[in-house]
Amino acid sequence: MQGTTLLSNVTASQKVHEAYGGVVPELASRAHQQNVLPVVDQALKQAGVKKEQLSAIAFTRGPGLMGSLLVGVNFAKGFARALNIPLIDVNHLQGHVMAHFIDEPEQENPHPPFPFLCLLVSGGNSQIIKVNSYDDMEILGQTIDDAAGEAIDKCSKVMGLGYPGGPIIDRLARQGNPKAYKFSEPHIPGLDYSFSGLKTSFLYSLQKWVEDDPDFVEHHKEDIAASLEWTIVDILMKKLKLAVKQTGIKHVAVAGGVSANNGLRNAFNDYAKRFGWTVYIPKFSYTTDNAAMIGCVASYKLKDKDYCSIDAPAYSKVTMK
Repeated sequence: MQGTTLLSNVTASQKVHEAYGGVVPELASRAHQQNVLPVVDQALKQAGVKKEQLSAIAFTRGPGLMGSLLVGVNFAKGFARALNIPLIDVNHLQGHVMAHFIDEPEQENPHPPFPFLCLLVSGGNSQIIKVNSYDDMEILGQTIDDAAGEAIDKCSKVMGLGYPGGPIIDRLARQGNPKAYKFSEPHIPGLDYSFSGLKTSFLYSLQKWVEDDPDFVEHHKEDIAASLEWTIVDILMKKLKLAVKQTGIKHVAVAGGVSANNGLRNAFNDYAKRFGWTVYIPKFSYTTDNAAMIGCVASYKLKDKDYCSIDAPAYSKVTMK
């Protein structure tokens, strides 16, 4: 990053998890070990920057899988110490929210004004956040059990569609009828979410259909996917609409891996037209985990000289700093 302008953003996929129907922590940490050095090397080359020109080293401190975090944390510490430059720790979830502030060479993307609301939806988190500044974020509501992304992945798995389920369900849903089937929606007070009941409703419905017709999923997978997606998006947007009403804030962003879902993106644009919201939807490349969003937060912390000590530990469970 040069300020908030992105110079390079290199990612390394981990397809090894597909065979297991989900992320295997040990395999994830091993893949991190194998990829971290070549990825950093490639990122520097693409940016046209030598390591001696770096001002600071930023890293994801948490939350996440501890094994994978430790690989990144220890590499960053060693790199910063070798270059004798500051170390900057970034909260993973804060990075997703601040992805809206990434600029590209010769292209400044629209930034939401503070304060704004952000719906953060991923495999591990479903939160409505009031963003007062880059380092002042207030969680207004969050899931009390499963996250939206996890629910999609689990439902895809029981349908036998594979992992990760998000892109598969998204693709099938574009070809199906979202009102073909009805699944249970939770009645949780306030702005909190719950998706465990939806997963149970989906599983029981699927079991009944398959008992009557063993080939039911294959014959109706598009309609099932569309109905599942519609239900999850409806749950997410109803709570977000309530948050807008309670706060009076009509600048609304979406972030996290599930923000790549076309159904959710379409709902955001629909709500913007119906209720006068100004919405901010990230590029697909900034929705899933990426270094650009971490670098963006770090650029703000660098200005404030908000560094961390060399002995700062990784954390796996903290939601928002």
